[in-house]
Amino acid sequence: MNRDGAAGSAPKGLSTATWTPDNGNGTFTNPLFYDEFSDPDLIRVDDWFYLTGTTMHTMPGVPILRSKDLVNWEFVAYAMDKLDLGPAFRLEGGNHIYGQGIWAPSFRYHRGKFYIFTNVNGQATQMFTATDPKGPWTRTPMKRSFHDLSVLFDDDGKAYVVWDHQEMRLAQLTEDLTDIVPGTERVLFAKDAGMGEGAHFYKIDGKYYIISANYAGGFRMPAARADHVLGPYEVHQAISLHEDFGMASSKRLGTPKPPFETWGPDPAAKHSLALHQGGIVQTPAGEWWGFSMMDFNAVGRLLSLSPITWKDGWPYFGLPGNLTRTPRTWVKPKTATPQPVRVPFQRSDDFSAPRLQPLWQWNHVPVDGKWSLSERPGFLRLHALPATSFYDARNTLTQRAIGPTSTPTVLLDASHLKPGDTAGLGLLNLPYATVGVERNADGLNVVFHDQRLDQRVRVKINGTRIWLRADCDFLTERARFSHSSDGATFTPIGNEVELLYQTFTFQGVRYGLFNYSTTGAEGGFADFDSIDVHQPHPRGLMRPIPYGRSIQLASFRATTGLAAGGGRLASGVPTRFEVVDRRLGRVALRSGGRYVTVDQDGDVTLGAGRPGTAQTFQWIETPTGELVLMSLANHRFLRIDPQTKEIKVDSPGPMPDDSDGARFIWSQ
Repeated sequence: MNRDGAAGSAPKGLSTATWTPDNGNGTFTNPLFYDEFSDPDLIRVDDWFYLTGTTMHTMPGVPILRSKDLVNWEFVAYAMDKLDLGPAFRLEGGNHIYGQGIWAPSFRYHRGKFYIFTNVNGQATQMFTATDPKGPWTRTPMKRSFHDLSVLFDDDGKAYVVWDHQEMRLAQLTEDLTDIVPGTERVLFAKDAGMGEGAHFYKIDGKYYIISANYAGGFRMPAARADHVLGPYEVHQAISLHEDFGMASSKRLGTPKPPFETWGPDPAAKHSLALHQGGIVQTPAGEWWGFSMMDFNAVGRLLSLSPITWKDGWPYFGLPGNLTRTPRTWVKPKTATPQPVRVPFQRSDDFSAPRLQPLWQWNHVPVDGKWSLSERPGFLRLHALPATSFYDARNTLTQRAIGPTSTPTVLLDASHLKPGDTAGLGLLNLPYATVGVERNADGLNVVFHDQRLDQRVRVKINGTRIWLRADCDFLTERARFSHSSDGATFTPIGNEVELLYQTFTFQGVRYGLFNYSTTGAEGGFADFDSIDVHQPHPRGLMRPIPYGRSIQLASFRATTGLAAGGGRLASGVPTRFEVVDRRLGRVALRSGGRYVTVDQDGDVTLGAGRPGTAQTFQWIETPTGELVLMSLANHRFLRIDPQTKEIKVDSPGPMPDDSDGARFIWSQ
């Protein structure tokens, strides 16, 4: 289970392109990873940044990544190989820890030692320590549980912990950091003060700050500050608010068992998916950056990076003129030397390495003697253990699904399955969906199962070598399964699967390789030759910026758009504008000898002269691919009001329902 080393390159013949936030032009596009990285905590030690987050019921857990520019990350280690605290951690006896394993870690460095404090439902908070982030890491249970804790090592050597919801509690930790000093626990806030949970505790320039996440008709990030660690604390109810990059919420799961009930989605006009739960960090160059997660629907909770603007002593997420709002695309943090594009994981795998790649995690604690990479070199072998369903199948090997769209294709040798065995590819979620090969008394069948609809489709096959595929679109929240006998022609099977966001497992969709027996006894084995994860959109732009070309800008879902004529701008039949390269992913829009020009009040004209700040826009795509243009004059977005047809640059960010008219479709 040693996962030391870099991500490496994908095996020959398999897909290598994977999501990177680095646009290659000095800018980045959120999210940092288009797969789940929730409840993040981030620290800087010298010129390295270190990051960890929630891993719930998957093993190994508590990942550690590192970066020098906050954009390009590499895998370092897992702090925890396994956490086995009873039958539920092993999926035994009908018990499980879905959504109840490792969550909301607090990452700290103090006097040459790394610390990660993290929660486990029904258990004491766990403390992991190491002198080297690569490990070895030592686990020590604390004496009690601290919900969503954050630890602060003060300048005088004392350590404090903040935890809990809304009221939040503070106490001094004992010298061994396993308990609180008697008599030091105190409540910090009134329930209605506006603080939430997910605390991140800092001391900055002599002041104490607590940054949290609060749900108040939508997520926001409150902050509190004090001159003394014990308070009193002043509360600011939103240093980040409404930032969802224009994403609308999808349907949600309301009940964890069949018959599954759903709710939503929320009205598209509502900022239901706003950035929340995170903190701030300062770079060696003196810049401040914020990090926080956002519910990206079924793919999970994703991590984003935000420029921080200090104003009146508060660290606002966002830019001057548009505080609390994060641009989806912005200039990368300054570094002493340029950093190459790095990604922490490779996703395609031919299982030719002697150890599992760092991306892989087991669903609960694995049975080590029942899987192998060496019994048949070049294959992952999974022995069938008894289970009643995919959901309680042991030794399911998983990786996080990745957006915005991706297609995992698995090549399976099913020749050694025994009657009652089912092996294949699953979308581990609640509800789940699978496509697998099942051996019955009459031979092999490809079987599709949609748990939400309780639908199964079986197709008899003759061969034992079969490709299984899932086409997953996390913008439409749909997936389709198919199978092939030659790896070239794929036949769809079953209905289109609806992907749901849910908080019962507290994870997004995961791709899982499984083999289990429904006979109540151990079965045969399945050999997985490879998994190929194809991603058609691995960058922050689905379409490259058309520098030097003449384009038209039509309003989203409209035939009218930006029109220039008679030296002025209007909403009408779109006219052509030349896209002038302003570097760093920025453009000026020229019509004839004039440029679209913005003043600080957001008024828009066609101005003569050479382009400068007033004529420059950051070219940004929404997650669904529409164009939005953020002016460098006031850091707000160009829009055509759908009712008045007035052209302004005053939108703080695209509305999920486009009610502000900030989205455009460009064409040549």
